Amino acid sequence: MSEYFSLSECDVIGFDLDHTLCRYNLKETSRLIYESFAQYLVEHKGYDKDLLHLTPSTWDFRGVLEGNLVKLAEDGTVLRATHGSKNLSTDDIIKHYGPKREWKHFNSLNTSYTRSAKYYFYDNYFDLPGALLCARVVDMLNKRGAEITSDVWKDIVAAIDHNYNTSAFRVCRNNPLITLILSLIAIFLADSDLFVFWEAMCVSYLQVVYFGDSMHSDMFPASSFGKWETVMIVEEMEGEGVPRANATPSNSPTSRVKGMKSPSALSNQWGSYFVDVQKNEGEETRRLTWCCQSIHTYSTMAIPNLSLDFKFQRFSPDKPITTGYYPRPPDSLLKWEEN
Repeated sequence: MSEYFSLSECDVIGFDLDHTLCRYNLKETSRLIYESFAQYLVEHKGYDKDLLHLTPSTWDFRGVLEGNLVKLAEDGTVLRATHGSKNLSTDDIIKHYGPKREWKHFNSLNTSYTRSAKYYFYDNYFDLPGALLCARVVDMLNKRGAEITSDVWKDIVAAIDHNYNTSAFRVCRNNPLITLILSLIAIFLADSDLFVFWEAMCVSYLQVVYFGDSMHSDMFPASSFGKWETVMIVEEMEGEGVPRANATPSNSPTSRVKGMKSPSALSNQWGSYFVDVQKNEGEETRRLTWCCQSIHTYSTMAIPNLSLDFKFQRFSPDKPITTGYYPRPPDSLLKWEEN
């Protein structure tokens, strides 16, 4: 395999739709999704109306849910955790996950990237508001002194199902102000089925590249089942020194959600998406996160934008960890390499 990757050498280029081919304004979209989830829980499940009142300064609950929200290292070690939106101390993490801070479901998740009745893997910007909602529901129940049971998760799933019910498209059809132009009708096959189907239908020597923003539904199945080149859209790079492709003017609609930073910005509570910094008695240690390791394992490269004929260096176990990020690595990875 060549050290470099270029779109001009590909026979087939595929794109995920949501937040890849169709890019959304993260602030507005995240808030809208959260509010629609919360409204369902309040109106249909009897939850407290306080869930509707939200002016967040950060949207950074991307991780794994099992009552707690956790951030994992590349080997499954729990780096950080919260109960609801409240940080767990080092002692609390050891109490929950043992002296080695091992998350017991890691091997299952790390080899399949599937979701389970025992945990939920949040990995894209459509999931992110749901993670924040889960945290706030836990906060609300703790405040009441109520027990956190599996029924809570059932209610969250019901809100998600209600929010993404395809019957909502009838509104578009019946509303004269909305016009849908459908130039292509595609058959949707869930997760890995799509890539297995395509592999069977295509000539093996075709060079295929697939762009997406989700490890669960894009990178892992395309790489593992389709054996394709994969390019992951990682907007967190823009929160760590990588310049935006199209800067947003200050007077544009995307800047109207006041008091809220972009969900892709570096999180004060959770730290970097790529490298976690732990401080102990004045000393700093840096650990690669599981998300960062996953990108290197199942992606050809990671970008916030692209050029057609540029030759990108591929991720490779034989290359430095900073190789494969375009136009430059995130700040946290540069600092990690220095150490």
